Amino acid sequence: MRLSRIYTAQALHSGAAVVLEDEVAHYIGKVLRMRPGEQVALFNGRDGEHLAEVTQVDKRTVTLQLLEMREGRADPLLRIHLGLGLSRGERMDYAVQKATEAGVSSITPLLTERCEVKIKSERVDNRLQHLERIAISACEQSGRCSVPDVLAPVSLQEWLAREHQGARFVLDHLGAAGMSYTTTPSDVTLLIGPEGGLSDAEVQIACAAGFQSVRLGPRVLRTETAPVIAIALAQYLWGDLR
Repeated sequence: MRLSRIYTAQALHSGAAVVLEDEVAHYIGKVLRMRPGEQVALFNGRDGEHLAEVTQVDKRTVTLQLLEMREGRADPLLRIHLGLGLSRGERMDYAVQKATEAGVSSITPLLTERCEVKIKSERVDNRLQHLERIAISACEQSGRCSVPDVLAPVSLQEWLAREHQGARFVLDHLGAAGMSYTTTPSDVTLLIGPEGGLSDAEVQIACAAGFQSVRLGPRVLRTETAPVIAIALAQYLWGDLR
């Protein structure tokens, strides 16, 4: 039977005891209804995945004994960095969830010309925490131990001014067909617009910054669909789907 995978921010070392509280403890004790002697897999994004046995279940806490480190096979080898135009609630949630499952390494929400979402400064932290929880949940489901970085929103111009290694692509329905690169990159950076896409001027700015303009087939993709297909294609060309 497949073990439930649980994320914790605590350090993990074989042989140690870990006490989980709050939502995680509620999930193990009340939702999964686990009892002493049953096992789960714990990971924190840093120390690998550990097989753990439940030793005590209380009203507010669950205690587990770490037994051994397990080999993780689901973490992506290809580093894929996604700059994604900020979109409305569920669409952004879906994009972060599926991009994590597909093997993204970092996600930066971008403020672009056609971005319809405005986040007040006092709400940025809450929104980021929400997206981080979605990424963590996707890691639990997909078998990943490494949690992608969900970075603070920035303007497209500020993001383009940063250093981007390896292959760089901007999705544009008027671009060249498919992705191509002369060597096998260790890093791939993808730029995808929000609902309504990037403007012609923004595509030109990206190309001037070293991005290749590409299209993913003849159909126009939604902002939450395009990252999944683009990441899967990059994984097929240069990553763990080869």
